[in-house]
Amino acid sequence: MTVTTLDPNTALLVVDLQQALLTGDPPQVVRDVIERATALADAFRQGDLPVVLIEVRGTPPGRSDVNPRGGSRTEGWTGLLPELRRQPQDFHVIKHAWGAFAGTELGALLSAQGVTQVVICGVATSLGVESTARQAADAGFHVTLAIDAMLDRTAEVHAFTVQHIFPLLGETGSVEDITALLQATYIGAIRD
Repeated sequence: MTVTTLDPNTALLVVDLQQALLTGDPPQVVRDVIERATALADAFRQGDLPVVLIEVRGTPPGRSDVNPRGGSRTEGWTGLLPELRRQPQDFHVIKHAWGAFAGTELGALLSAQGVTQVVICGVATSLGVESTARQAADAGFHVTLAIDAMLDRTAEVHAFTVQHIFPLLGETGSVEDITALLQATYIGAIRD
């Protein structure tokens, strides 16, 4: 379902855009996703809407398994990307699982802000983003997914999740679509 509306109390959730994404020589698609996520965060900030920067560190308490690719899930991942231009009013949530609601204060934080809808972007489409979207939908939030501000290990996995899973969880749209709704509904109203 294409994005059609944003609730008056919408928050942006930026999932796992961390230091490791820019190690080595990352492909342009990674840089493009970071640029789009940053533009979306800037638009939310301009509309005085909450921005939540979510960072994964380690694994859930009690789990001792490691990343199937070898090493722990914390190697090279900690630290939000400076490209996100974190602001004092932004919220920062540390998670230890794929989904950002599991074992964190995210649900309480959003409720305290009166949030009824979340826009989600970040990595990986089929892991952190999808898990967070499922948990948000289960918690009663309206969900919108910024599909061009996220990526996965492969384009095929990203496409499958966008086409087959996301329509079950909420609306999808591009950063341009979502920003246009923000501009028309909130930012324009603030300036008037």
